Amino acid sequence: MPNTMPFHNIKSFPILHFEELHSTNSYLSDLCNEKTIDEMTTVITDFQTAGRGQRGNSWESEAGCNLLYSVVLYPCFLTARHQFVVSQIVAIAIQEVLSQYADGFSIKWPNDIYWREKKIAGILIENDLCGTHIERSIIGIGLNVNQSLFVSSAPNPISLFQIIGSQVDRGQLLDEVLKKISHYYNDIQTNSTYDIKQKYMNVLFRKEGLHPYRDSQGVFNAQIADIEESGRIILKDDKNQARAYYFKEVEYIL
Repeated sequence: MPNTMPFHNIKSFPILHFEELHSTNSYLSDLCNEKTIDEMTTVITDFQTAGRGQRGNSWESEAGCNLLYSVVLYPCFLTARHQFVVSQIVAIAIQEVLSQYADGFSIKWPNDIYWREKKIAGILIENDLCGTHIERSIIGIGLNVNQSLFVSSAPNPISLFQIIGSQVDRGQLLDEVLKKISHYYNDIQTNSTYDIKQKYMNVLFRKEGLHPYRDSQGVFNAQIADIEESGRIILKDDKNQARAYYFKEVEYIL
């Protein structure tokens, strides 16, 4: 049975809280397959035994210290070719909330959240399509909040506690992020997604200047020229040549 007490002050959204789960994304997906689940329902756990990250990575998280949760949306108004906007609004929401605590937060394409050169949050979105439209999005988020020490081989983790030097109320932080996601989600249903793209571009990690990248041909220096609505990144290298990549086709050298 879920335990809601640590997050009992969150009144705006349905919360299911567990001490331990295999995966919040998997649990929420199974739940949605079994019965009708309200939009913005959030499954959160204190410890995740098999959390998944992008590129198949796991997510190191000390039990009870961080935010590990998944949210369900039903963006049937979006076509499959516009699905990247869901990733954008979630990343923007987290970046903006964290920026209330400290400066220096950015979005590393496509949707990692960084503080300076270190990773504080990751997002994994699993979309189910119906025809040409998105039927359901399950958004998994791992956000380092109160962890004071990281011991895994992950190259560059950091927590909010390490940045600001004090503990943060996880329930309050979760509520702030969910409200911000809901705000932008409602916005894209009624307004153009152009403003979302501009907000996203304005807070991109290493958005200015030349930086090192690696693709299948090797290492090169380039700057970000554009992010297409599909999520494809356009880089312009030091020879002024445009290079286009989908996720996993190119990586930052950190």
